[in-house]
Amino acid sequence: MKKLSLLFIIAAISILACKKNTTPSNNNNNNDTTYHGTGSITKGPATVTVSSLYSCTGGRVTAMGTVTSSDGKVWTVPADNNFATGTKLPDLYNECNGHTPSNMSQVDTASVPLTVIDADGEIITGYLYGDNYYELYVNGHLVGVDAVPFTPFNSSFVKFKAKRPIKYAIKLVDWEENLGTGTELNGGNPFHAGDGGFIAKFSDGTVTNSSWKAQTFYIAPLTDVRCVTETGTSRISSSCNSTITSLSDAYALHWEVPSNWFDTGYNFTTWPAASIFTDAEVGPKVAYTNFTSQFSGAQFIWSSNIVLDNLVLLRFTGN
Repeated sequence: MKKLSLLFIIAAISILACKKNTTPSNNNNNNDTTYHGTGSITKGPATVTVSSLYSCTGGRVTAMGTVTSSDGKVWTVPADNNFATGTKLPDLYNECNGHTPSNMSQVDTASVPLTVIDADGEIITGYLYGDNYYELYVNGHLVGVDAVPFTPFNSSFVKFKAKRPIKYAIKLVDWEENLGTGTELNGGNPFHAGDGGFIAKFSDGTVTNSSWKAQTFYIAPLTDVRCVTETGTSRISSSCNSTITSLSDAYALHWEVPSNWFDTGYNFTTWPAASIFTDAEVGPKVAYTNFTSQFSGAQFIWSSNIVLDNLVLLRFTGN
């Protein structure tokens, strides 16, 4: 009888242990330990490392910072960029330096410098507008960076010489006021989630549309990182709640950017297709609306979430 009782007690303990280990967690504040995706998790605001990259009367402060994820990695927010050292893309419209034409007839395109990428290539021109910051790479070379990282909104006209097929690579950054959280002051809400949008048209026939590839590398703000799902290479945040009431409660997800993402030989074919957004969804300013005919045929693109996806890389190979 004593032996049977002992066996019964051992069996009961084993059953209880199994039940304990299989009970799902419902702790929403513990999403860094129950998240099973490929991103790195940060919580709360970043530490400011650059107080201002650029200053313009009436513009928002363009700061940068770093934040450490739960796996020990250090991330630059809103993104690593070449603004400080890169050639500034020529202005189509730029309030910060007083270049504010009301139409194309007031733009002197002949004086725009030519960037030579391939000496035996052809001259291509292009128009670019983004919310907020962009960097343009062509055939593996950095042509230039957006002249205004945050606001006021500006647009660019570019002229380069390159061989076909022209391989475009563009870095897009939706800048943020509250570093590491993807938020800014808007409509009285100090923790409003910012939004993006990008459009471009080039004289080789290339226009932004769903034929482009767009990959996300930074998603914020999130109340629970488990809302982000991954299917193949797609990082989908459409089911996420971006409403936060405290910066300390704001989560974010980060992915490492491949060092060669802009190279001509980089394989981006598995990236998700770019998503299309309407003018109404993006809400472009006069830097674009003064020149809509120049952008004719092009569409606003981003990754799948124009609000939460803050660092997006684009790739496209032209004709």
